Amino acid sequence: MFQDNKVEALKRCNAICKNTLMETLQIEFTDIGEDFLTARMPVTSKVHQPDGVLHGGASVALAESVGSAASMMFLDVDKVFIRGIEISANHVKSISEGDVFAKATYLHKGRTTQLWQIKITNTAGDLISLVKLTTIALPKK
Repeated sequence: MFQDNKVEALKRCNAICKNTLMETLQIEFTDIGEDFLTARMPVTSKVHQPDGVLHGGASVALAESVGSAASMMFLDVDKVFIRGIEISANHVKSISEGDVFAKATYLHKGRTTQLWQIKITNTAGDLISLVKLTTIALPKK
């Protein structure tokens, strides 16, 4: 569920990253709105493939992290838990240093399934990857 207080919502998102892959990749949630969540990830040798550019798997991990976190923020996680069930990515430009930004925006917000478009861009706003993520909200028992 989206909180009116942006600062608290972002603190909540960043707090769930402790001791996870998101912390390892240095993913930081940076902005939230009524239908989107944005995160930043530094591009260093830690996320490179052997030829020195951003690994597609790191991009996909960033996209799934921001899309799943967005579902958690916009749904009632006291009643449901969120899982990613399908992800596809098109990598259109390489990057070897700097930051990438992932913005997850709802395409479909259903009670059971949610469809996200995640655009990963560089600092100049150039598209690096375009990702589609489907999440599912399953009832807590």
